[in-house]
Amino acid sequence: MAEAAVDRSSKSGLGPAGKPFSTFERLVAWRYLRARRKEAFISVIAGFSFVGIMLGVATLIIVMAVMNGFRTELVSRILGINGHMIVQPVDGPFTDYPDLTAKLAAVPGVKMALPLVEGQVLASAQAGGSTGALVRGARAEDLTKLKTISNNIKSGDMVGFASGEGVLIGTRMADQLGLRVGDLITLTSPEGDITPMGVNPRVKSYKISGLFEIGMSEYDSSIIFMPLEEAQLYFNAAGLVQSIELFVDHPDDIDALRPKVEEAAGRQINLTDWRQRNQTFFSALQVERNVMFMILTLIVLVAALNIISGLIMLVKDKGSDIAILRTMGASAGAIMRIFFMTGAAIGIVGTLAGVLLGVLVCVNIESIRQFFSWISGTVIFNPQVYFLSQLPAEMDISETISVVVMALSLSFIATIFPAWRASRLDPVQALRYE
Repeated sequence: MAEAAVDRSSKSGLGPAGKPFSTFERLVAWRYLRARRKEAFISVIAGFSFVGIMLGVATLIIVMAVMNGFRTELVSRILGINGHMIVQPVDGPFTDYPDLTAKLAAVPGVKMALPLVEGQVLASAQAGGSTGALVRGARAEDLTKLKTISNNIKSGDMVGFASGEGVLIGTRMADQLGLRVGDLITLTSPEGDITPMGVNPRVKSYKISGLFEIGMSEYDSSIIFMPLEEAQLYFNAAGLVQSIELFVDHPDDIDALRPKVEEAAGRQINLTDWRQRNQTFFSALQVERNVMFMILTLIVLVAALNIISGLIMLVKDKGSDIAILRTMGASAGAIMRIFFMTGAAIGIVGTLAGVLLGVLVCVNIESIRQFFSWISGTVIFNPQVYFLSQLPAEMDISETISVVVMALSLSFIATIFPAWRASRLDPVQALRYE
């Protein structure tokens, strides 16, 4: 075999002592990759190495893409319904909120200012059933600008809300209470009227004018939007609001807007941004991503170790070939490069196959989820648990490149020792392997 490779390389004008990574070296490395009957066991090890690297790379890409998708979807939904910056009073309630809202909305970089009245209630249906809910009182014109709500009205409309005669509830709350558009929902607040006998809970029924679906079950099952004036009356907050939420053009650059907002307010205010309100959640998400990356990297590492064992066995099996190549003039470096290319080829092809598999799965991730849900008869990634209506996947180019570089690096490093060991054999020692 080695003589045949030398003959072919000689006919092409290249010998064993040619340039590094010459045609001769590539021919021999390629020949060692091709399975022969007596080398079947070595080929099986090489195959396992290839499959291991492919699955490891694909798994890393898929998991990181899904986690990126979860973060993007959660951030977009959380920030789609909650302001990027919350302005709260320090020296008394916002009684002049119309003027203050206009001033804050005029700050460069602020898309919208949303005055709010909020309160916890018990929501119940006449047919029975109840659940805790958060009532958010907002102006109809502001809620129309909040596309996360206005563009996701699944049933009914905002006409009743705009007229001050109806409320908007989430689809999951409606399903839970058995309500539809036009039905009455009864709200009970512990902060009611003050009487000589104490504070009586306030109970009032409202007509449902529309059902919205944000796609995040936590919000679809717990939030009720009420006209601002009605909410002020219901929560004994006539003529004032509790906070003003600001939606900005660039949420990641929120710090640059703080001094401008404070200056525009012209009074003492307390500013809280979306990162502070969700710091624990997003920190835990980031830690989980990093830990998952390190754990799944072990799959690629195990596959790289299989390359080491396969190449060591190949070196022992090819002892006579090494002796012949050395006696015909092949240098130690040429032998090392031959076996390095043999092992590196497994890593390169396995990595490329893993990237292709990972991309295919990420592109069709929702169809795959539905297929396995149908096969198993269970709901995989239940929206009630994971807060999302469908499984997202968002590939990041820099992360994918990092995975590829990591897999190739481990493969190349794993190849160095067996290749170095092959290059250290002299002709006499190599023949003894036989």
